[in-house]
Amino acid sequence: MGEARAEILRRIRAGVSDQDRDGVPGDAALPEVPRDYARTRPAADPLALLAERVADYRAGVHRVVPADLPARITALLRARGARTMAVPVDVPAEWRVPDVRWLADAPPLQVAELDEVDGVLTGCVVAIAETGTVVLDAGVTQGRRVLTLVPDYHLCVVRAEQVAVSVPEALSRLDPVRPLTFVSGPSATSDIELDRVEGVHGPRTLDVIIVQGPTM
Repeated sequence: MGEARAEILRRIRAGVSDQDRDGVPGDAALPEVPRDYARTRPAADPLALLAERVADYRAGVHRVVPADLPARITALLRARGARTMAVPVDVPAEWRVPDVRWLADAPPLQVAELDEVDGVLTGCVVAIAETGTVVLDAGVTQGRRVLTLVPDYHLCVVRAEQVAVSVPEALSRLDPVRPLTFVSGPSATSDIELDRVEGVHGPRTLDVIIVQGPTM
């Protein structure tokens, strides 16, 4: 048993080593992988495609021009009766509409505080039209990952220039070392009997506002 174990470990070390058995750098023995696959595809209207796919996931989707963004945020929050919203510290002032108590994440909000708010408002880093997915990387207007995982409601603003048609195109815009969160509709899961349960490990409700032009 000891010899077998030693042989298994030897093979593992050889497999992860920078050099192969002959002392040649391991990378030299690796075949070159072609990277000539299509990174994107044409779409007649990427924003319309994104809106359609977001709606497929039972999320609310709203298309506005920049001037109407504050009014749409106000309308959505009033419709939900949202009075207290968490928000990253660097969202534009115009997003923080009146008649709402905005809790900025500075100093960092505690989990208990996030559990008590009516929702969270953020931006995103990219949105994928073909899959209806919004991606966050804890960058500008997005805040910490916990901000969008604890509250029961997430209102996300997507700018037109942030929309990528395909997954490969979106991935090319992302920094792989950042904490990436891919959001395709409200958080949901199903048990063995396929009973859908929403809000298990993330927001129960997601609204996406697509801004058809530069935001303020």
